[in-house]
Amino acid sequence: MAHVTLRGNPVTTSGELPSVGSKVPHFTATKADLSEMTDADLLGKRTILNIYPSIDTPTCATSTRKFNELASSLDNTTVICVSADLPFAQRRFCGAEGLKNVQTASTFRSDFGKSFGVNLEDGAMRGVLARAIVVVDEKGVVTYTQLVGEIADEPNYDAAIGALK
Repeated sequence: MAHVTLRGNPVTTSGELPSVGSKVPHFTATKADLSEMTDADLLGKRTILNIYPSIDTPTCATSTRKFNELASSLDNTTVICVSADLPFAQRRFCGAEGLKNVQTASTFRSDFGKSFGVNLEDGAMRGVLARAIVVVDEKGVVTYTQLVGEIADEPNYDAAIGALK
């Protein structure tokens, strides 16, 4: 288990992020069209997993917009924003914002949070995901991780992009 804070209040996660150099964990998540996404879908391209509690919070919305902007200039790279929101809410947000360079994945019908150790186990937001970044190379190997210490803070965009080089 790891420990983070939400507005200064301690929160425990369900485990640890995968280590750099390890294979991306097996997972399932739900795509915008309600089909299943798995770790096999990540192979062949570089992937940034932008993991957060809910698209309907300011920091999560900001990180989605920022990664959408950054993704437009990245070759062979997919950005997947993963949250506990239903696929309908994720699609609504990206459509309203005109975001076309990110994909979304919902933890609805999913083991993603457990596989990545990012389920919040206690506190007011128990049941959603901690804020984290996991970068995976074309072969499915983790090249960078960040568990953001304070859930309300933005991730380190530069370090995530730097892990792609």
